[in-house]
Amino acid sequence: MLMLITYDVSTETKDGKRRLSKVAKYCVAHGQRVQNSVFECNLNYGEVLKLQNKLKEIIDPKTDSLRFYNLGNNYESKIEHIGIKPSIPLEGTIII
Repeated sequence: MLMLITYDVSTETKDGKRRLSKVAKYCVAHGQRVQNSVFECNLNYGEVLKLQNKLKEIIDPKTDSLRFYNLGNNYESKIEHIGIKPSIPLEGTIII
């Protein structure tokens, strides 16, 4: 299923900057960045739960926020992209 993950991490302190870096690195490892703090992740239910739990451990809920949008398995018709940087297909092999 396609999970859209967005986050806002306060970077007013060194700890905040470190949390932001950790959240971004963890999201990069599980999906593709489509905006600065927005990731598309094609994951199964178990992977989603692990990812959510790990991100909850990293952030400070008093100053940071996470949002998870479940777009399901038939997500192609739910996404409309306009402008530069089109998405890389989430299915199949990616060669870099």
